[in-house]
Amino acid sequence: MVVWSVANQKGGVGKTTTTVTLGSLLALRGEKVILVDTDPQASLSYYFGIDSEELSAGVYDVFMAGQELTKEKVLDCLCPTKLDSLFILPATMALSTLDRSLGSQEGMGLILKRALQLVDDEFSYALIDCPPVLGVLMVNAIAASSKVLVPVQTEFLALKGLERMIHTLKIMEKSQSRNFDFTIVPTMYDKRTNAALDAYKDLIATYGRSVWSGVIPVDTRFRDASQAQTPAPSHSPRCRGVYAYNKLLNFLCTTGK
Repeated sequence: MVVWSVANQKGGVGKTTTTVTLGSLLALRGEKVILVDTDPQASLSYYFGIDSEELSAGVYDVFMAGQELTKEKVLDCLCPTKLDSLFILPATMALSTLDRSLGSQEGMGLILKRALQLVDDEFSYALIDCPPVLGVLMVNAIAASSKVLVPVQTEFLALKGLERMIHTLKIMEKSQSRNFDFTIVPTMYDKRTNAALDAYKDLIATYGRSVWSGVIPVDTRFRDASQAQTPAPSHSPRCRGVYAYNKLLNFLCTTGK
């Protein structure tokens, strides 16, 4: 199974949109995909009409199972979607207590990796939507990943948040003695504004080849799709935003997994 996490220590940069759109595009290409919601805000879960307050099981239960976690337990926590090959491992507000209850225990950073390994033969891709804060959930997501996607809104304040995210990756590389493959994805790009153009130029100047050469444009169809609780590739398959994510997915699939 190929595992990508979508992370940034700043909110509102397009993490959930990126996770949902790439995941649904993969499903529409015939891949069996699991989307993992590790954000206590549960935006990804709500996107698919899943009410976190009514769930009987989710990501929280995976963490609490500890050494008793089994493949059957992970599969029981999944929710189906309107796409036959797309499934959600949903979030609940209880996730917000994990740092306090489990954060200091040894081995807590690898629970999600083990959970995904248990269902490795069931899915070809897993995409993890991360919370915007560094803690046990983000650490688990990154540790489980073969690639980290870092969406960055093309505006000045978002670039400052990116610095924190890259610093976090460097710290984790030292602690886990491995390099993390990451790709910075410019999002919410508005070609009509100098601010967006300047921010994009700064991204390229600072991070070079780590930045995907394309951009995800501002597109109101993403908002419409979210309100319809339907992934944009199904809701508005020909919109410019979906076209851009298709190009991003092609890039990711052809430059190593």
